[in-house]
Amino acid sequence: MIAGKIGANGVKATPTAAPGFRTGDERLIKLTESAGRKVSTLLGKQGRPQGVLRVAVVGGGCSGLQYKMDLQDQPQNRDILVESAGVRVVVDPKSALYVTGSELDYVDALTEGGFKVKNPNAATSCSCGESFSA
Repeated sequence: MIAGKIGANGVKATPTAAPGFRTGDERLIKLTESAGRKVSTLLGKQGRPQGVLRVAVVGGGCSGLQYKMDLQDQPQNRDILVESAGVRVVVDPKSALYVTGSELDYVDALTEGGFKVKNPNAATSCSCGESFSA
């Protein structure tokens, strides 16, 4: 990929010098307005209004892979940074292979509420909705 161009996976190549992370777009991961509001609220409560939401895929769960989300102060080296719904989201390169094209939503409900990932790469998912296989 040529520096400065955005590839099909929504990641823009940047020079390897600082800042140490790359910029992507919503083709990598997109937040709904509801998810953006919830993440902004959580970042504010933690005193990190300029923080980021880290979305990662790790081994585990009934189907083999599961999502891990965490609030952090800033992107780390090699991360891909996406701005969506007013929130900065970071994904590591390995997780990007699994989440490309995903949408993160937040449902405020007593039962089955919380963050929900709609992932077009998931071949199967478990009945609890917490894990998937690709």
